[in-house]
Amino acid sequence: MKKTLLAAALIAGFAGAAQAETSVTLYGIIDTGIGYQHTSGNNYSASRWGMINGVQSGSRWGLKGTEDLGDGLQAVFQLESGFDSSTGKSAQGGRLFGRQATVGLQSANWGRLDLGRQTNIASKYITAFDPFGASFRNANAGTAFQSANTYRVDNMLMYQTPNFSGFQFGVGYSWNANGSITAGNGSASQNDLNSQEVTTGLRYTNGPIDVALTYDLLKVGQNVTGNNTGDSVNVSEWNLGGSYDFEVVKAYLAFGQLRNGTFGNGYYDTLPDSVIPAVMNGFRANSYLVGLSAPIGNGNLMFSWQLSDPNRSSDSAKTAYGTTDKMSIFGLGYTYNLSKRTNLYAWGSYTNHDQYQSDLKTTDLGVGIRHQF
Repeated sequence: MKKTLLAAALIAGFAGAAQAETSVTLYGIIDTGIGYQHTSGNNYSASRWGMINGVQSGSRWGLKGTEDLGDGLQAVFQLESGFDSSTGKSAQGGRLFGRQATVGLQSANWGRLDLGRQTNIASKYITAFDPFGASFRNANAGTAFQSANTYRVDNMLMYQTPNFSGFQFGVGYSWNANGSITAGNGSASQNDLNSQEVTTGLRYTNGPIDVALTYDLLKVGQNVTGNNTGDSVNVSEWNLGGSYDFEVVKAYLAFGQLRNGTFGNGYYDTLPDSVIPAVMNGFRANSYLVGLSAPIGNGNLMFSWQLSDPNRSSDSAKTAYGTTDKMSIFGLGYTYNLSKRTNLYAWGSYTNHDQYQSDLKTTDLGVGIRHQF
């Protein structure tokens, strides 16, 4: 009963806000399909088939809006809640607004300032070099270029410039990338107990050209859960990529370098428990991408090949984590528009030496429908 009353109060409050400020918008996406995934190798085999969700776009609902403060200045906010459309459960670890929860200021003259949980700069700029548009599970460029894999950060203060003749710059800082900020105490400083994140990038868009350069640094404190090295570790990645639209086909290229750990392990229902940990002193991987997309019929065809090569890792990292094999990913997909808001999709991907593990292979494919409102 209390939950019902609380929900009613929230709805009434949002309705009142909408009446007072006409720029408040309710929006959402529902993405659901049928898929199959199989992982095998190293005396391991697992398969799953059935309903899937959030393949082309994570299912979500949200509220966003602006208030005119005068002299071109606006207050802005965005609250976005992710959910699993196959079960109705909340996504992002059960957070109410796990996809985004920000408030800030913006101006056409000086740019935008946001505070709260949000994606990093690399995730915002990844569409410059990904034919899959940061979507379609392991087929998207974030599998090899991990800091761009829709990487969300808590406690983030972010500034983005306006577009200056095609150029845009962004920079952000987080006091703790995951969870509430832990206070320092007599035996450990605040930095020892938290993971600070720095994200920055530069993008240039002009006609058929779209180029992006990004850098992320995650300083994992020595007493952060999961850091077993005994010291603070700087996990970092920089990415450079771009695309050129020839109208009949669009070409994509990218290169990046990952150091001392990972920013995510991709999308898996069948991966074994013993995957690469987030912190790996001495780990080094170079990543590459070549991709194409083309408008065909009432839709879009997409293809990409990715390679993440960890061979430059230290001998100690190779021994400790088994990171000796190059991970390659092939992706192929097609979207078909039924209307401006509804489309069908089909995709498939194949990953060899998955998560840099010897002989571990993953096949992932499916079909689905996406509706936007």
